[in-house]
Amino acid sequence: MPKKPIRTIGVLTSGGDAPGMNAAIRAVVRTALGKGLRVRGIRRGYQGLLDEEIIDYSARDVSDIVQRGGTILQTARCEEMRTEAGQQKAAAICKKYGIDGLVVIGGDGSFMGAQKLSHLGVNTVGIPGTIDLDIACTDYTIGFDTAVNTAMEAIDKIRDTSTSHQRCSVIEVMGRDAGYIALWCGVANGAERILMPEEKDFDEKAIIADIHACKERGKKNYIIINAEGIGDSINMAERIEKATGMETRATILGHMQRGGSPTCKDRMYASMMGSIAVDLLVQGKTNRVVGYLEGKYQDFDIDEALAMKKTIPEYQYEIAKELAL
Repeated sequence: MPKKPIRTIGVLTSGGDAPGMNAAIRAVVRTALGKGLRVRGIRRGYQGLLDEEIIDYSARDVSDIVQRGGTILQTARCEEMRTEAGQQKAAAICKKYGIDGLVVIGGDGSFMGAQKLSHLGVNTVGIPGTIDLDIACTDYTIGFDTAVNTAMEAIDKIRDTSTSHQRCSVIEVMGRDAGYIALWCGVANGAERILMPEEKDFDEKAIIADIHACKERGKKNYIIINAEGIGDSINMAERIEKATGMETRATILGHMQRGGSPTCKDRMYASMMGSIAVDLLVQGKTNRVVGYLEGKYQDFDIDEALAMKKTIPEYQYEIAKELAL
């Protein structure tokens, strides 16, 4: 519990950017200002905090940003923040600038920094901002909805040309450690195969055999959704074409999935989470993460949130395979 009322709230975005982060920033700023608090934006995440890239924010400063992708505060990785010396320096800088409440928008790595700062006396609340949907305490993370819709629309276009040329397409989506984008796109785009990092081994020979069987049934295209964590899409496409005789192309969607105007869901949920984060700090709570679980917004202890493990439900994956028959 804070020893004194919160007077100044800082906000930063850390790790990978995600559509909807600006909506969360806007909500933090305007909710805090509406409660008579001072707000300071911290540029370039924890790196900017350590470099003292700290600016005062007014309501006008966050006008006309809710529809913009990326983050107006920018973001960066920060190895120094992983060290005890870096963490102590960050806490001292917060004290220097009068930041007694800090909202951190990012993923698990960002929350680890918030956790350390909380233990050093800085009141912190985390907001889950990651397109990977891989934070265990929440069913929603800022940016996933936009990213998966961006990927889905791109894959629809690739299938059109794949059908015209009777090709096999290996389409790589983001997800280094989590296959949620791959799974959702696989189902939504009607892919024949979904390859995810959660599935430790996959049988490429079985995929090749299935392509042969599909060709014999007269199927004119074959779509493989491949998560970034599996990778090797270009070489995989070359091997498949050599083994099947079917023209095969690899497409890596890459960072286009991080950009673009956020969907209504990402704007709405991010706005709610931003306001809730401020309310939690004002209520005297610290070391918390805002989540959306079982149909409602909730907050969790960061220590507990980081200890949770998230896996793709086996039933969802089994349905995905059944629908691809």
